[in-house]
Amino acid sequence: MRLPILPPAELNSEQKPLYDDMREGIARNFQGFINIRDDGALLGPWNPWIHEPQFGKPVWELTKAMVSKPSLPAAVREIAILVTGAHFRSAYELYAHAIFAEHRGLSDEKLATIVAGQRPTDLTRQEAVAYDVASALVGGGVLPELTYRAAVEQFGQHGAAELSYLVGLYCLVSVTLNTFDVPVPETSR
Repeated sequence: MRLPILPPAELNSEQKPLYDDMREGIARNFQGFINIRDDGALLGPWNPWIHEPQFGKPVWELTKAMVSKPSLPAAVREIAILVTGAHFRSAYELYAHAIFAEHRGLSDEKLATIVAGQRPTDLTRQEAVAYDVASALVGGGVLPELTYRAAVEQFGQHGAAELSYLVGLYCLVSVTLNTFDVPVPETSR
């Protein structure tokens, strides 16, 4: 870890309101994995974001927008996030979202295959489209036309846009985690 973990007692006046908002959002939307230390310090991407509120606050606002009333099915979202995390080999992201994905009904076999950077053979049509979109986007370049059309067909124009923004957000999350070498918590289940 390249940044010290900031306990709540050490936060400055700019960090404290962001911390309070993040703590509330984590409690509402990010349960099931370790993201808060016993002393209340935030782990995962939240700690680096608190270190730099000028950047962390807008990223957190985007994160809240992405988890507030998503139109995409939960399993579809998790597949896109895991494809992104696997691409970046972002350990904390894969740790957290593998747990999320399990709770959303994805099999261990699907999860292991995605985390290994491969496409499972037993994806539903919507899952396959999410996998293909995320894989193409993290691979770089323009999203292929047929892949884009498949996303619009499966999720509508809004859902296809949401899928794109979700992959983009989790690219940023992965880069943040990798930049600051954020580890998977010691007690990970």
